[in-house]
Amino acid sequence: MASGFFALLDDIAALMDDVATMGKVAGKKTAGILGDDLAVNAEKASGFMSSREIPVLWAITKGSFLNKIIILPVAFLLSAFVPVVIKFILILGGLYLAYEGAEKIYEYFFPHAHPKEKPKLEKITKEEALAREKEKIKSAIITDFILSVEIIIIALGTVSEQALKIQIPVVTLIALVATVGVYGIVALIVRMDEFGARLVDMNERDNSLSDKIGNFLINALPKVIKGLSVIGTIALLLVSGGIFTHNIHFLHGILESIPSIIVELFLGLIVGIIVMLIVNLGKKIWKGIKSK
Repeated sequence: MASGFFALLDDIAALMDDVATMGKVAGKKTAGILGDDLAVNAEKASGFMSSREIPVLWAITKGSFLNKIIILPVAFLLSAFVPVVIKFILILGGLYLAYEGAEKIYEYFFPHAHPKEKPKLEKITKEEALAREKEKIKSAIITDFILSVEIIIIALGTVSEQALKIQIPVVTLIALVATVGVYGIVALIVRMDEFGARLVDMNERDNSLSDKIGNFLINALPKVIKGLSVIGTIALLLVSGGIFTHNIHFLHGILESIPSIIVELFLGLIVGIIVMLIVNLGKKIWKGIKSK
């Protein structure tokens, strides 16, 4: 009886060791898309009144948990019964990531023209403000759903050859980190300016140490969000390029003399540009059909 109990403990320990090992691998593979997730959600969660930032962020976090609850069982069922679909979805996700990265770069160099309008002071009721807030939360949760699908499929792709008993805890762990870790950091980022303002108001002396730190945090917030966006764009291309080189046979081991990170970056960019051109052409054709 005792030997059976200790054998069970040994099996559990071995399983946890395998989960930890594969969790590290999956974590590295999804780090890029987590960076983009962080950048996107930091932007989505900012711009609210100071008193509403944390409640809004908590509402988005709950929506993110619900997204994971919906996506995880579907992903595991596909992995168990139709594993080939996972690879197909992974490549489709890579195409989307490459397109998104290329579009961000294009938008940076060739920004869309926005009509200049004089800012108008607009009085809105409390009910209208809450309705707008709910709309932004809904938009953020939809964006989170798309990013969550990408994160979970990429994580699942790294453990696709493992048994289901390894896949479930590893991918679930990555999904939890994607929510708790990302939104925890987002909470710290969006409150940077508030914390900085409190430091500035800490004493009445001018140019004190607390004033310098406070002003630094206030001025750093938009730069941090912009910096995360740049890092996230590079990460999108790297992740997509990595998906293509590891899952498309004839691309595996391409240009071995060049560091893989450079190959993956440029492969992601090239594919992204091609997809962007196809999408833009499709939009023009669709507009032409609708106008007739």
